[in-house]
Amino acid sequence: MREIEAVAADVLPGEIWEFISGGSGEERTLAANRSSFDRIFLTPRVLRDVSECSAAAELLGRPVSLPLALAPVAYQRLIHPEGELVAARVAADAGVPFVVGTLSSVPVEQVVAVGGQVWFQLYWLRDRVRTFDLVRRAEEAGCTALMLTADVPWMGRRLRDIRNGFRLPASIRAVHLAEGADAETTAHRSGLGSAVAAHTAQEFSPSITWSSLEELRSATSLPLVVKGILAPEDARRAVTAGADAIVVSNHGGRQLDGALPSLDALPAVVEAVSGHCEVLLDSGVRSGTDILKALALGANGVLIGRPFLWGLAAGGEDGARLVLELLGGEFADALGLAGCRTPREAAALAATAYPHAAPGYLD
Repeated sequence: MREIEAVAADVLPGEIWEFISGGSGEERTLAANRSSFDRIFLTPRVLRDVSECSAAAELLGRPVSLPLALAPVAYQRLIHPEGELVAARVAADAGVPFVVGTLSSVPVEQVVAVGGQVWFQLYWLRDRVRTFDLVRRAEEAGCTALMLTADVPWMGRRLRDIRNGFRLPASIRAVHLAEGADAETTAHRSGLGSAVAAHTAQEFSPSITWSSLEELRSATSLPLVVKGILAPEDARRAVTAGADAIVVSNHGGRQLDGALPSLDALPAVVEAVSGHCEVLLDSGVRSGTDILKALALGANGVLIGRPFLWGLAAGGEDGARLVLELLGGEFADALGLAGCRTPREAAALAATAYPHAAPGYLD
């Protein structure tokens, strides 16, 4: 995966590379997401018949080829002309869900038409009517789940984007958000700071609360996923509010710098929900062994974002497929070598943290 990352860094324009690879603040959480995986070591079990291993699992009650989904990543047409359509095709062919976002650069209807399992990621907007219009639009398009991102009352201070004055090209926009009469939206305007951050500050509501989640639960029959939870108390409240799954996530180190690494937060969250909802994890997953470590610590599956974008940048659709093939092959190999025949059996593996293990590379 490091080689694919290096190629992506070479081929992408500098400001786009920094937009997808950077974190917030001094990027301490960004780095810690990787080092937390590098501190975890598994105790494999031996003398088990692993002649027939399967990476297949279930997420939200539906079969998947491996316990993984493609995370919602904004503005994928920055990376490839077809944007989110590529992600949807690759995910469908690989047998894993793709999460299309509120900030997608391709309409949800076109994404769902590709086939496969498509979840819709929702940001809570200042305009409540538009928020629930997006919910209905996702339902009518045929999305199979709804994912509310709970950790972005506004975008974190992403210093790379601020220094670069990052803005969207005129040909790319968040197609699920309405444009004003002026074709040049805030996200495209030049000036000091990040234009994308300014745009989302206009659109996202900082007044989102647990009541908002309860209102959303009552408004849709789709499975409801809450993304951005690190505290066990918040996990329990999400279950009480009707969440079918939560994503233990610090937004890939892009929100509060200094937030707990997702993997470190995972065991306490799993204990808090006590099996009453599924638990997924994102932020820092880079290999099949990382997936196995997350499962050993109690997750039902993981989400990946940056590695997929690296593949897309490095080799287009073929590069994106290669990333999923590598992750699937690595996971199947790690699963069998650990003495597990299925992902479910990984939950019984012993996982030990060594605080002074060698640090990993920055994600």
